[in-house]
Amino acid sequence: MSNKELEPLQDPGLPAHAHRKADHDEAAANRAERQVAILFLLSALGTVLFIYSYIFIENNLYIYIPILGNQHAQQLFLGLGFAIALFFIGAGAVHWAKTLMSDTEVIAERHEMRSSDEDRAAFIATVKEEAGAVGLGRRSLIKRSLALSLGLVGISPLLLLRDLGPLPEDALNKTTWDEGVHLVTDPGNRRLRPEDLEVGAVAHVLPEIEHPEHRSLNSIAKDALLLIRIRPEEFRLDAEKLSWTYQGIIAFSKICSHMGCAVALYEQTTKHLLCPCHQSTFDVPTGAKVIFGPSARPLPQLAIKVDEEGYLVAAAPFNQAVGPSFWERKK
Repeated sequence: MSNKELEPLQDPGLPAHAHRKADHDEAAANRAERQVAILFLLSALGTVLFIYSYIFIENNLYIYIPILGNQHAQQLFLGLGFAIALFFIGAGAVHWAKTLMSDTEVIAERHEMRSSDEDRAAFIATVKEEAGAVGLGRRSLIKRSLALSLGLVGISPLLLLRDLGPLPEDALNKTTWDEGVHLVTDPGNRRLRPEDLEVGAVAHVLPEIEHPEHRSLNSIAKDALLLIRIRPEEFRLDAEKLSWTYQGIIAFSKICSHMGCAVALYEQTTKHLLCPCHQSTFDVPTGAKVIFGPSARPLPQLAIKVDEEGYLVAAAPFNQAVGPSFWERKK
């Protein structure tokens, strides 16, 4: 082994400190201050975009973007707004630190786990001194723009509390179905007669409204109906629910009473309805009683009849809320 290999390592020390332009040029420092403020203001604009998107952009609005195709406008601008707000706060803080905050190198010697009282006091003094070197107190433009961007970003999550209200009151208990409302095909919006359904047939129907193109997603979710025809003698219902059927045609809510999925699978041989989400199985002849799966209640049944022209109509509204459980549900 050579003597050169046995020589102790030499401490390379710290490289010569490179002063930044803003350290000695007030014009450069002021320019950097304006740049930082602009970044914080861009963050504030991002938060304003987030708030505007949440309050004023409609849920059913879509915009076309090349390559990406149709995008949900509210979700797109919510994401962009919040991303801009957080990105430019970070960019402004980094630019501030690199151009204006003190960058003097400090050597900290190793010491015992608990510093002496003198060292602790010296540390506190150093923190106060370096906090002053940051220049927040004398750079009011940065201070105001930072307060604006942080303040708006901090308020943004509070805006999401709007989703907790207003209270639904009795809206969850009601659907569009009422006495005399015609059953129409979905899709097609065509009125149905009893003879349109053969034994074993299933139809997906909605209530007839004056302007079907204006149906809301909420109303469709609550109004969707399954129309099934079996032989009248196959029903095993009490007298009241049997009177809600018409010539072997029975109508159930399409919305599963477990988690609100669409019950759309009908097995003609066993006369069972199956929810594809969690395999709740409902028996049609007994009024959609649960025979398997996690659902705790039968599918609500809608009373039906025919009008003077022979079209199927609702004989009455649903006698219970459709869909899964909620706090105020009575049945």
